[in-house]
Amino acid sequence: MLKAGILGAGHFGACHARAIASIQGVRLTAVCDENAQLAHALASHHGASVYDSWRDFLRIAPVDVVVIATPHHLHRDMAVEAAEAGKHILLEKPMACTTAQCTEIISAAERRSVKILVGHLLHFSLSGMVARRIVDSGQLGRPIVGSSVLVKTWIESNRRSWHLNAATGGGMLMTAGIHVLDLLIWLMGAKVSAVSAAAAACFHEQTADDTSMLLLRFADGRLGQVTSIGYREGAGSYGATLVCERGTLRVEFGQGVSIGKNGSWSVVPNSHEADWMQRALEREWYALIKAISDNADVPVTGAYGRHVIACIDAAMQSNREGREVSVIHTFP
Repeated sequence: MLKAGILGAGHFGACHARAIASIQGVRLTAVCDENAQLAHALASHHGASVYDSWRDFLRIAPVDVVVIATPHHLHRDMAVEAAEAGKHILLEKPMACTTAQCTEIISAAERRSVKILVGHLLHFSLSGMVARRIVDSGQLGRPIVGSSVLVKTWIESNRRSWHLNAATGGGMLMTAGIHVLDLLIWLMGAKVSAVSAAAAACFHEQTADDTSMLLLRFADGRLGQVTSIGYREGAGSYGATLVCERGTLRVEFGQGVSIGKNGSWSVVPNSHEADWMQRALEREWYALIKAISDNADVPVTGAYGRHVIACIDAAMQSNREGREVSVIHTFP
């Protein structure tokens, strides 16, 4: 039985706690947050001990694996020190604020031979897995062009000041749009070689973006586009469309997967589940437990997580300079 600790007792830390409580092979034994009220509330509900210093937590808490669900700008330091303490890591997306910080995390994990799974949750969602199986089966042929979209309310109840500040890793793209950037890269199954992008705060007074549009050029010449918009008021859209050699594939979170042929769409049976986010978190945990117990590779590696951040780095540079920018790091 693995002992887990949670760094960050906010909204998503609580989601992880519920996932841990619902599966076998791991139990929550420690919670850390500088907000003592949050930490005690989460810990008492799950019978875990409480820490208010993350360095003390990593140094003395008797845990095997650490969830890092903290503000983005804290990921690098916490993940490096967790690795140096010999803890396996489930690191929430974004992996870190820059490509260079991701490399530091990967190096620390390799030095101590610990597992690090980057929390790109859509890899474990039922709709995402069904879509990936269809792509891998070849029934629609090769995806040629892909488009992914996340349009949603930006200022939600769990939004904090650091989310609005580019200097602390905030912004709609890094916080939420990253999900559909990841989804497109994963489903296309290729490295991104260059990005052209435009980004701005179109709806809110903040230093970080609430709107961005990315054009991806994959290393094999295929193309993709990503739309990330956090509005003040409206109705949302969340998913991706792949135009393949012999048909079209559509993923809509909240609805499921559809295949387009001969001008019409057909829903793929059993491609959606009601509580899809929580079920995806549970699968994510099972994947990490298996990787640790079997000393096997994790399904979402640090190298992959770094590639996603490299695409965002390139997008922000493209926005500043008004040109296409090469992606400097790729995953194996």
